[in-house]
Amino acid sequence: MEKPCESNGHIGKHSDYTACQVEDNASGAKPRASGHKCAHFLKKNAIVILTVSGVLVGVGLGMAVRRMNLTKAQMTYFAFPGEMLLRMLKMIILPLVVCSLISGAASLDTRSLGKLGGIAVGYFLVTTLMASGLAIALGFIIKPGAGADALNSNALGIEDTVTTNKETVDSFLDLARNLMPSNLVAAAFRSYVTEYVIHTRNTTEGMVVEKIPVGTEVDGMNILGLVLFALILGVALKKLGPEGEELIRFFSAFNEATMVLVSWIMWYVPVGIMFLVGSKLVEMGDIVLLVTSLGKYIMASILGHIIHGGIVLPLIYFAFTRKNPFTFLLGLITPFTTAFATCSSSATLPTMIKCIEENNGVDKRISRFILPIGATVNMDGAAIFQCMAAVFIAQMNNVDLNAGQIFTILVTATASSVGAAGIPAGGVLTIAIILEAIGLPTNDLSLILAVDWIVDRTTTVVNVEGDAFGAGILHHLNQKEAAKNQQELNDVYVEAVPNLKSEAETSPLVMHRDQTLNPPCIAVPESKESVL
Repeated sequence: MEKPCESNGHIGKHSDYTACQVEDNASGAKPRASGHKCAHFLKKNAIVILTVSGVLVGVGLGMAVRRMNLTKAQMTYFAFPGEMLLRMLKMIILPLVVCSLISGAASLDTRSLGKLGGIAVGYFLVTTLMASGLAIALGFIIKPGAGADALNSNALGIEDTVTTNKETVDSFLDLARNLMPSNLVAAAFRSYVTEYVIHTRNTTEGMVVEKIPVGTEVDGMNILGLVLFALILGVALKKLGPEGEELIRFFSAFNEATMVLVSWIMWYVPVGIMFLVGSKLVEMGDIVLLVTSLGKYIMASILGHIIHGGIVLPLIYFAFTRKNPFTFLLGLITPFTTAFATCSSSATLPTMIKCIEENNGVDKRISRFILPIGATVNMDGAAIFQCMAAVFIAQMNNVDLNAGQIFTILVTATASSVGAAGIPAGGVLTIAIILEAIGLPTNDLSLILAVDWIVDRTTTVVNVEGDAFGAGILHHLNQKEAAKNQQELNDVYVEAVPNLKSEAETSPLVMHRDQTLNPPCIAVPESKESVL
């Protein structure tokens, strides 16, 4: 059958293809082709363009509405579309994390799971320590707290609403307790926290006041416990073999359905982000006063995020993969914009998983295994923010940090960032753990909280960027290992028949042809076996 070609609405024969092509060129096919490419580009990147536009429009909208002097009630109504986006993203976190980790852990064999898990933990630990070290170095170079000893929350009109009386040891014990929730259903919406009861008693030495730790539960998903349980359950289902396949398929199907929901939610992201950014600009206090007073701290924190996210992490990715890291980041503009607007690593997780799989081609088994863990325990941006805040408060109180205190900040910031909630201002309260550990007062945390909404945006972007690069590195190493194993398999294929002479002396998997027992005229069935 001759292939037709179309020119100006007329159908011709394939034999007249050259004439059709010439006529198309003469009648403006090139503009049509370029228009088609432009339309294809806009269609492919519609979410990205709309999301970035949402941020820009949100800034303009917020500045315009700010002049209208809205009441508190009117501000709440104005922020409603943005609140709906956060609620939708948080709604999807529980099924996404649990199902993706169970199906991811079950899809990997135990050896691969252990190896990938070890590399992931090593990557998270090293990058967080590097981030903490960078923040402390910048803190000593820039000295954001020098000359700020006269600064206080009352002078800036900041309400002192931060109460921190928690012992450092109890903070780490709570972290361990949350890893093992006593009730999985309650872990979906509540976390374990230690509070204190003051008990006084009379002794021979006089009145003694004791602070007794008492366990209680507060609102907030216990994501650490759910992550650990999902990983263990996935491994257990894998061990069951055929009996566990039905449940694995159920969680895999649930996971795919959740990703479909995510794709629908992503179309609302630009609208939600526009009102999130706009409402934050409307609600903020005197930004000029805050920036002039705490400008060095803000700039030092953001500079740390820029260096770590723009230089350190890309260099680590390039060292492992020998690929352009900025090309990798280009496919993740939507989740980065979502992170900037929502200030929540957990809320960014759905869009991150979808974009890193579709735009960057990361294996689903890798992304759905490592990203939920990274969103929980890998907090490079938070480590920078916490260390910079600790150095700032030390300098503001004219305290010279010694080597022991610096080491304590490094270790405590790395450990406490694991337990930091992936929510807005989640890292502020963990700074109190660092301050208590090095003996600094916690009454200056109100200053940090006052500008947290500025610094927290770059903090969250660096947090999710670290997770994304971790997934990209693991994907590359997994592909490299698969290619190596395939090459080894190709190298060890041999022709094999039973070796009757020395059956007890050779491996049952590698058996060579015995020419004396099987002359060429006799046809012997051949098989291929692998030493692996």
